[in-house]
Amino acid sequence: MKDTHKHHGLRNQLVKLIERKGISDKNVLTAISNVPRHLFMDSGFVDFAYQDKPFPIAAEQTISQPYTVAFQTELLKVKPNQNILEIGTGSGYQTAVLIEMEAKVYTIERQKELFKKSTLFLPKIGYNPKKMVFGDGYKGLPENAPFDGIIVTAGAPFVPKPLLSQLKIGGRLVIPVGGDIQTMTLFVRTSEKDFEKHELGNFRFVPMLKKRN
Repeated sequence: MKDTHKHHGLRNQLVKLIERKGISDKNVLTAISNVPRHLFMDSGFVDFAYQDKPFPIAAEQTISQPYTVAFQTELLKVKPNQNILEIGTGSGYQTAVLIEMEAKVYTIERQKELFKKSTLFLPKIGYNPKKMVFGDGYKGLPENAPFDGIIVTAGAPFVPKPLLSQLKIGGRLVIPVGGDIQTMTLFVRTSEKDFEKHELGNFRFVPMLKKRN
């Protein structure tokens, strides 16, 4: 499948829409306008790729709504060459957005089917994460810590302590916390022991599950 002028045009319309919804970080908007979302979707949904909606992918997971991806990414305040840990590779769309922003992305997926698919697919379309891991996102990646930012792309019933401990001082953890409906929560590490916590509205994600398969 190709990335055509039509797709570029549809992405520009999508960017204007999420800008109207309140996303103002130009780097985030540029990344969304550059990533060909239609390539990350199953063929049955390709025609809807540039609607601001989530859609099903394999393994009972979803590709997040573009506004949600932009909202979480904006909260991370990504700078070039920062080390970012992503919990939940999924389709790889959020991974690609972070790589567009020149982050060094470490990403964990616990669904074997999605892990295999995104490991092959991302490099094929020019996106090369620093590290892709099949494993338990609740544990993070202690061997590569500390991270400038950590983004969780599934609803977590609680905040995993290992993720907080793997943040640099000044680092940011963006995580949706809760049951059926989650509260988008930002933690900023201010010292060895202290974190600022901000709650930023309700969202709905697929649940963050422990390692299986």
